[in-house]
Parts: sequence; structure tokens; C-alpha cells
Amino acid sequence: MLHLGGVQVQTVAAPYALRFESPTEICLRVFRDLKPRTKPPEVELRFCPFANADSFIQLRDGRMVLRICDALEGAPTPILEALAYILVGKLYRMRISGVYQERYRRYLSRKDIRRSLHLLRQLRGRKFVSGPQGEHFNLEPIFEELNVKYFNGLMARPLLGWSRRPSRTILGHYDPSHNAIILSKTLDRPEVSRLAVDYVLFHEMLHLKHPVDHRPLRRCVHTAEFRGEERQFERLKEARDLLKRL
Repeated sequence: MLHLGGVQVQTVAAPYALRFESPTEICLRVFRDLKPRTKPPEVELRFCPFANADSFIQLRDGRMVLRICDALEGAPTPILEALAYILVGKLYRMRISGVYQERYRRYLSRKDIRRSLHLLRQLRGRKFVSGPQGEHFNLEPIFEELNVKYFNGLMARPLLGWSRRPSRTILGHYDPSHNAIILSKTLDRPEVSRLAVDYVLFHEMLHLKHPVDHRPLRRCVHTAEFRGEERQFERLKEARDLLKRL
């Protein structure tokens, strides 16, 4: 109880997340909260120079070992607390409150954090780009044709290439950190229609034009503007049906 100018003010103890704790102490506290009847293990926590905001946890020789991207080393205590709940919950396959997921996601969506992680990926990340010429398709002339047809020829050509291994689940992706569009080698086959390749490349070109929209409550990859322009692709339904048959 404090007396300010003759007025009594009730004080409330600060929650754990507002007190100063080391990252290791945070992990131990979270462990005790999730597994109160289990003796806490020794914690080995290290911030590592990862290229992304990656975090790993495992049990090794009775120790709880955590490896966290060094970009998070200076994160506020509530963020490290949220990450600890996510990791410890994952380790022991426990259901964790969505509050921690949302808190951590919002932090990573902040403009300054996204900028820092983007720079890390540029400096540390390794990007394999095979070049546009595949065994059956050359992405460079296809890009230029699509550029003229749908983007008035105004889109600067990024790095173009084919994936190391064929994938039927990820047929293409745009990597903004390395300004590269990579298509799956699954598409680089003689039995694959050129229309299918055109559509996948066009889709990734739209990602280049329309960056991810980091909204307060969610991360929007395909915005209304993105979907609107995608519908302008000729023979859209036919192209999608071809991809489904892959």
C-alpha cells in the first residue's frame, strides 16, 4: 500500500513476465508451470547465428537443450516467455494457450523485426538457384512473355531457377530475401503442359508484385488485389486442373 498525497494506492505485484529473468530462468519457470510434478531438468540455452527466426528444443542426456536465433536475444521478456511455452509444449506434446502463439507471431510481424530478419536471411542464408534453363523448359523467355502480357513489361526479372529436387506439394515459391523465383523440377518434364508452367510462374510473379500483408491479427499471403489479378490469367481453370492432375 502506497500513500500518495494522502490517498492510499493499492499496489499489485508485477507478473513474472515483467520481472527481470534470464532466458534460462524463464524456461525453468515455464517448465514448472507446465509440469509442476516433475523435477526440472538442467537447461542448456544458446543463441545461435541462424539465418531465420528458428528455434529448436530437445532432451539430451537429461538436459533440456534449446537453440534460438540470436536475433531474439534482445527480445522482451514476454516474447521469450511465449517462445518458451511454445518450445516446451512442443517437446512434451502439450496443448499451449493460443495467447503465446499470438504474442510471438505479432512480435515477428513487427516491421523492425521483419526488417532485421530479412537482413539476416540475406547475409547468412544460402540460396541455391540453378538458373532458368531446365531440361525441358527455359524460365527466362517464359518470364518475359508473361511480363509483357500481364505486367506491361515493367517487372524487373528476379533470379529464376529450378528446385534441387522435385516436389508435388510446393510447385513454386518466391524468396524476397534473395529476390528469386524457384519452380519445382516436377514441372520440368516433357509430359507437363507449358500452360501449367506458365501459371505457376505467373502466380509467383504476383507474389513479387504483391508482398505479404502483415495485418494486426494475421499474415495475409494472398490479398484481395493478388486474387483479383490472378483471375486475369487466361485459361485459369484449365491450368489449375492440370496442376491437380500432377
